[in-house]
Amino acid sequence: MSSSPSGALRGASPSLTPSRELLTANPSSTPSEELLTANPSSTPSEELLTASPSSTTSKPKVFVGMSGGVDSSVSAALLVEQGYDVTGVYMKNWSKDLPGMKCPWAEDLADAKRVAVKLGIPFEVWDFEDAYREKVVEYMLAEFKKGNTPNPDVMCNQEIKFKLFFEKAMERGADFIATGHYARVGERIDAMCPAEHKDLARAAWSVSEGHAASIRSPLLLRAADENKDQTYFLYRISEEALSHTLFPIGDMLKPDVKKLAEEKGLHNAYKKESMGVCFVGEVGMKDFLKEYIDIRPGEIREIETGKVLGYHEGAIFYTIGQRHGLYISGNKGEVNDGLPYYVVKKDLENNVVYVSKNLNDSNIWTRELKLTDVLMRGKAAGAMCPAEHKDLARAAWSVSEGHAAPVALPVLVRLRHRAPLIPATLKGDTLVFENEIKRPASGQSAVLYDGEICLGGGIIC
Repeated sequence: MSSSPSGALRGASPSLTPSRELLTANPSSTPSEELLTANPSSTPSEELLTASPSSTTSKPKVFVGMSGGVDSSVSAALLVEQGYDVTGVYMKNWSKDLPGMKCPWAEDLADAKRVAVKLGIPFEVWDFEDAYREKVVEYMLAEFKKGNTPNPDVMCNQEIKFKLFFEKAMERGADFIATGHYARVGERIDAMCPAEHKDLARAAWSVSEGHAASIRSPLLLRAADENKDQTYFLYRISEEALSHTLFPIGDMLKPDVKKLAEEKGLHNAYKKESMGVCFVGEVGMKDFLKEYIDIRPGEIREIETGKVLGYHEGAIFYTIGQRHGLYISGNKGEVNDGLPYYVVKKDLENNVVYVSKNLNDSNIWTRELKLTDVLMRGKAAGAMCPAEHKDLARAAWSVSEGHAAPVALPVLVRLRHRAPLIPATLKGDTLVFENEIKRPASGQSAVLYDGEICLGGGIIC
């Protein structure tokens, strides 16, 4: 693969500049979808914006988040190669050590700075630690106390990387921010709308002679590397931030990213990826929670009989459908049939975890998922539009009493990172699946797609 991830990203080619927005590619799209493609062989038009830096224009300014890992390092290298005015930024989100585990922030910072020196770009450290504790860590702890299993990566992207980092970069005069996420950005051109309804738009309108021009709204697209795609963690970032974001490696495969890093002489080309808590490093979630939440041991009971089968460290650590880590010894005098137990219920008030050998227990399977804090993007969001203009809406609508209301929307659903996409129908705030699915943990995200376009998602109740 070429060292420049061409064809699908704003700023993905050295000849392109984000001084105007580049409309990016959906290989499977049709003209009716209005998703414009950046085709190198296409001729300039009013809709395809492909202006390049010229001798009369300054370089577009980009602040790139550098974590010390290979993905953000290669992203910075590509941006330099493509002619941007690049500043590397290490976001200091967490620095506290835990018992037996030293936070790796200083090592990561050193790696990021070393890459910046290699690339010859300015480098800064932006301290978001207080905000991170408030917006991400406290949220996570509160959700665990409720018995939910939150995803701190989703909240970090929403509140820190694509909010505080984005806002500070814009204040510093940036045209764009960039990160090493595996994702892509496209753009949709939406329908014309009478000027009197321009306030219904979810993007900027330009008004001329009483009519509003077409809306240009950014699209969050799945990465070329399906195994590394990170749109599951990005679905809640704002459209404003997305319209000013570059994902330089979104069109690349992970092995090619590592290879390119090696070719460019980056010392962290094969740096091991952290698999622990996102902001603490290798420490596991259970070990982290023990430092901040009072954990009470309790009983594990068989739901059919009420018998005590064992004991747990804390009910908050368990999720519905879990079968590992139960430490159940069984009762004396009973024949061990070899069948595993599954968690089917948590009673947080009495600190009891209920289990069953019945894999068909109704607590494990469902055809419907209720969502909260639903955030829909682009065409799926739409705005409440008067019925006479319902054909201009940015999603499918049914009409009632002169106003449009959302109707059943066919979607593909991802229930965890790297999980397969499952067909379903979104009805209001409820997902209805074609077949029963194993119930995911409450507090996790259900992320919705239309092909490669991320439509949004919500938190599972």
